Amino acid sequence: MAAPTLPAGAAFTARLGETVGLPLRAEGVGVLQLNITRRCNLACRHCHVGAGPGAGGEMSARTMDSCLETAAKYAEITTIDITGGAPEMHPGLETFLLKAAGLGKRLIVRSNLVIMLAPPFTRFMEIYARNKVEITASVPSSTAEGMDRQRGASSFEKVIRMLKRLNALGYGRAGSGLTLNLAHNPAGAFLPGPQKAIESEYRRRLGGERGAEFNSLFCITNMPIGRYLDYLRESDNLPGYMSELERAYNPEAAKKAMCRNMVSVGWDGALYDCDFNQALGLPVHGGDRITDFDPGRLARREIVVNDHCYGCTAGPGSGCQGALAV
Repeated sequence: MAAPTLPAGAAFTARLGETVGLPLRAEGVGVLQLNITRRCNLACRHCHVGAGPGAGGEMSARTMDSCLETAAKYAEITTIDITGGAPEMHPGLETFLLKAAGLGKRLIVRSNLVIMLAPPFTRFMEIYARNKVEITASVPSSTAEGMDRQRGASSFEKVIRMLKRLNALGYGRAGSGLTLNLAHNPAGAFLPGPQKAIESEYRRRLGGERGAEFNSLFCITNMPIGRYLDYLRESDNLPGYMSELERAYNPEAAKKAMCRNMVSVGWDGALYDCDFNQALGLPVHGGDRITDFDPGRLARREIVVNDHCYGCTAGPGSGCQGALAV
């Protein structure tokens, strides 16, 4: 799949060359991120991978085993980061987590939370807690209006209910060893505000007003790909949004981009520089697969970039762990 056709402007590669230098190279392979399924119980309007109830693409048991073998073999990999779709909808997730937990590495699952309200997915609350899985929960808005606009009626109340259930298990509470982080992204055609200010707002609205606790909040810029790109085009916001991203380009964020210390594994075992490149069908240079994993080469590989990369390098920057240059 080709990179998105975006409005004319200064190419990202030109800005990168002027400020940071080309090629942009990786500096390690600390994070192995696995997109194990595109199936999801939701079909969010900002989803960059086009996930939904009928979406195809599911990682095979053999590929999952290859990911485990790779993570176990290389000490450089310190974090296993599982995403989707809704990872809970993959039939092999529970078995994978049991094996991965024994590797002694940081283990993250990215969840929309509400999936765990319904059987058979309710069991994952206990599975996550038992295996010390760090949960990064997608909570795009701190208000019912904002959340329901993105995810449908009553979504906000469902998220609050799930947060409290996780809190009851110890998640988000000091000293429990169970980490619960939230991920925020704007509902409209604009960049997120300052991460610390938005975290304070979430603590007031979700915590002070509703009694839900969490550890940290990550602000993530909406990338001009997937359904969000469709939304920008349909609402005539694409040129303005791209101009805003371009104006906000920050070379310090580019230097800290998440792709420089991670490798993303697609459901079919192909390797990518990030989940966004994966969604666009832009594999790592050389077209490696998880079965070809070479940490020495991948740790210094040339990163594949295109104009959508403005999304990760605008303002304080944006990555899977939130703002970069803060």
